Order: sequence, then C-alpha cells, then structure tokens
Amino acid sequence: MQTSTRDRIVVATARLLQRQGYVGTGIKQIAKESQATLGSIYHFFPGGKEAVAVAAIRHGDQEFAALLKDALDSEPDPAEAVFSCTRELAAGLKESGWVDGCPVTAAALETLGADSELQQACADALNGWERLLLDKLLGCGFPADDARELATTVISAIEGAEVTAQVNRSEEPLLAAGRQLARLIRSYGIDAAGR
Repeated sequence: MQTSTRDRIVVATARLLQRQGYVGTGIKQIAKESQATLGSIYHFFPGGKEAVAVAAIRHGDQEFAALLKDALDSEPDPAEAVFSCTRELAAGLKESGWVDGCPVTAAALETLGADSELQQACADALNGWERLLLDKLLGCGFPADDARELATTVISAIEGAEVTAQVNRSEEPLLAAGRQLARLIRSYGIDAAGR
C-alpha cells in the first residue's frame, strides 16, 4: 500500500519525537527520514517544524487511543483492560529496543510553560485518553467523581511507567504499574456488570 508524502512526513516525525524528543528533531532530519524534500514539508506544513510536530502528536495520540480502546473494548473488566494495555505497551517498547516511547510525553515535557499549539495537542491527547477510560468506568457503574480521578491516575501512571521502562530498559515498570492499577480499580468493588 502506498503512503502519501504527507503521511510519511507525519509518521517519520512521530517516530523521531518518540526517540529523541521535539528539541532533538530537526526539519532536515524529518525530510531525510520521511524521504521527502524540504519543499514538500513546507508545502504540507507551512508552519514548519512545530506544525509537523503537532500533526505527529495527533498521529501518536490516535495510535495510543486505538490501543487503549482495543484493550477497553476487548475486556469487560476495566481492571483487566488496563493491565492488558500495559502489557501491550511493554511488549512494544521492548520490541523497539526501548526507543519508541510516547511522542506525546516527550514533546509535552520539552514544551512545558509554552502556550503553543504543540502543548495544546499534547494536552488534548492526554485528556482524550482519560475520556476513553472514564467512559469505560462510568459504563461499569463507577461513581462519576471516582471514575474521573481513576482515569487521571491510570493515564498518569501509565505515562510515567513508560518513561521509567525506557530508562531502565525493562518491561517491569509498565507491568508493575498495570498490576497495581488493576488492583486499585478492583478495590472499588465494582465488577464489569456494574455491581
């Protein structure tokens, strides 16, 4: 299947952000990695590096949202769904040689304090992931306030565990976070049927 030049640019930028962050990624490197010309990049992204990075963050957002949604849809029990998600993330991270972390986290940390479209794309991604989990928890009968706090806690813990797994070159931080998050969710005593 042929990919469009724009899509190649976005995917290559997302991978570069995962591996070296926003600051460490240059527009010439994006062109080289995507096998595109600088003219093509500026044609599709007149705003330059930040515009490409925003599109890449949105791509990374969609990738993780799909993984999370698949886990949530395939497991009736939200505790098992969260643990399944962390296992899949751990396996993918290991398979990448510990380099393909979350492009959203990398870019968010480097642009803290900036009131930019890039920072907003990062916030939108994190908030969207929380909403997916919130919907699952509400559907299982969790009280709204508890569901909101649990969704925030789960996404925050997964993001932190992924960074720790990368730094330590080990799946265990993600697996441990998954086990403990599942335990936390079960501690509310609400099963998948909302009882």
